[in-house]
Amino acid sequence: MPPESALPAAVLWDMDGTLVDTEPYWIAEEHDLVEQHGGTWTAEHAKALVGNDLRVSARYIQEHGDVPLGEDEIVDVLLGGVVRRLGAHVPWRPGALDLLAALADRGIPCALVTMSWTALADTFLASAPADTFAVVVTGDRVERGKPHPDPYLRAAELLGVPAGRCVAIEDSVTGVTSAEAAGVPTLAVPHVVPVPAAPGRSRAHSLAEITVADLGRIAAGETIDLLP
Repeated sequence: MPPESALPAAVLWDMDGTLVDTEPYWIAEEHDLVEQHGGTWTAEHAKALVGNDLRVSARYIQEHGDVPLGEDEIVDVLLGGVVRRLGAHVPWRPGALDLLAALADRGIPCALVTMSWTALADTFLASAPADTFAVVVTGDRVERGKPHPDPYLRAAELLGVPAGRCVAIEDSVTGVTSAEAAGVPTLAVPHVVPVPAAPGRSRAHSLAEITVADLGRIAAGETIDLLP
């Protein structure tokens, strides 16, 4: 086991696509909404929204899906549908529960940093092991969402730890951009959309490949890139 000095001060987790495979839920709800209003939704449109602030996604849907609803109405429809789907089944990503348990065993605090809103985060948290997340930052609790640094800076502030001693785990370019802008060493585990290599950016195929020791190395400034 790595010494305490080699451990991250905290791990800051994205939710959708990183901890749970909810992206198909979001995409299905987007298709339903757009098609109800006579529009056409493509895979390219769906991928463009991965990791976005929900308000940004709503504006995109207004423009590209010809949906004549307000931003808040679009968010409510999408969010309600995904909450129902997640309440029926929580599709954990491979390795997520094991890594969360390993962090808990070492006493390393975790934060949930998601652009989903509180209603969906609460549904997810009800399925997670008790006391897994010391801090929760959601898209409706920050003025500027990802790709801005605000969500990650807020999480580190609430935890009382330096952002640069944490590790963020993300699945999208939008989320990675947010974490890196906040000065948080970042591990990308791409899922629906690719995340390109970049200086200082760690990447892996799956959370099942990653250990607590690996996260400590990333927090200390080492780059671990397991992708081609």
